[in-house]
Amino acid sequence: MQMHDNYEEKAKRRKEKIEQMKREKERQLLIRKLVIPVALVFVLCVCAGIWAIKLAVGKHRAENPADAKLPDAGFESADKAQESENSVPKSDEFAFSSDMTLASADIMAVFSNIEEDRIKFIEEKGFNTLGGGSLEPVLTAQADEGTIWDVEDAVSENFIVIDVENKRILAQKEAKARISPASMTKMLTVLVAAEHITDADIDDTFEITQEITDYSFSNDCSAAGFKAGERVTIKDLFYGTVLPSGADAALGLAIYAAGSHEAFVELMNEKLAELGLSETSRFTNCVGLYDENHYSTVYDMAVIMKAAYDNKFCREVLSAHIYTTSQTDEHPDGIELSNLFLRRIEDRDTHGEVICAKTGYVQQSGNCAASLSIGNDGKLYICATARSKSAWQCIKDHVTLYQHFL
Repeated sequence: MQMHDNYEEKAKRRKEKIEQMKREKERQLLIRKLVIPVALVFVLCVCAGIWAIKLAVGKHRAENPADAKLPDAGFESADKAQESENSVPKSDEFAFSSDMTLASADIMAVFSNIEEDRIKFIEEKGFNTLGGGSLEPVLTAQADEGTIWDVEDAVSENFIVIDVENKRILAQKEAKARISPASMTKMLTVLVAAEHITDADIDDTFEITQEITDYSFSNDCSAAGFKAGERVTIKDLFYGTVLPSGADAALGLAIYAAGSHEAFVELMNEKLAELGLSETSRFTNCVGLYDENHYSTVYDMAVIMKAAYDNKFCREVLSAHIYTTSQTDEHPDGIELSNLFLRRIEDRDTHGEVICAKTGYVQQSGNCAASLSIGNDGKLYICATARSKSAWQCIKDHVTLYQHFL
């Protein structure tokens, strides 16, 4: 009974933290949407006012030239008096220029304060969350005249290869066509969970319920292998979500982070909007089950992979080849989990090293995967594919694409 009460209390605190973080994010968005335009209007009005005053003063002096003259007293000659008179407009111009400079400084200060506020928010709110808050910009990449629109040896019907540093799409084929992302969905699952779970919670435990195991079994999902009633660490849930693509782990992570699967899916879609992907991606579950309203593109999967890579903790999870879960009564030796994609591609020549990867499969999308590589040139590259014929062919396509462009 006491354990149940403690769990309920922790769940309540986590829910309060999530609500607080959502309010802070909304406040930041409001600041960025309202303050910047208002500040611009204000500065433009100030500049227009200064300009109007300058014109009025100039017109007045043109109509009344005597007013512009300074007294002769104190000058040694008429030439000096004339010099002083000629210097008056220059002084006015200097004052006007100074006013403009000050106005420009004011607007720059406003922008600077907003950016500092944003960074401060990320640091304060993200410091204790897993991996911290990333200050890296959202990945955007464009095709150019050098982009290849098909690669003969690549079997996947959808693919994209991105040079992250130069924001270039090196190759693409139906990269922005709608696909079912299958278990590539879980990249966003671990990212959203990491942003809503603190460092202090990583060793906390969660009880796998019968509903979770039934959900996984009835939907024929991959599973980490946790049993109903087993209490596993939150860290185990993260690795169980990615390495074996465990639906049991993903559901446990979602419920722990948000209180329910439904609430967590709302957070996932909020994150899609934050990444600028809400027009082309929408998720209805944290697992990747097929649903006509659960969709994405390989381009969007590349963006999500980069965002997950930018989170230190998620990067560690997505780059792990093998992980052994904590010991429990049900599994005294733990469960050895493997990322088969990374283990199978590590011996292939990809002209670099594949660091992170997440695979997926549903009948509607075939075998798919997203991977991130550090090329031999030291730069980051991302490859995402969908609708391949088999797991091995999917890996072969990634090798082919990396070899072709790195």
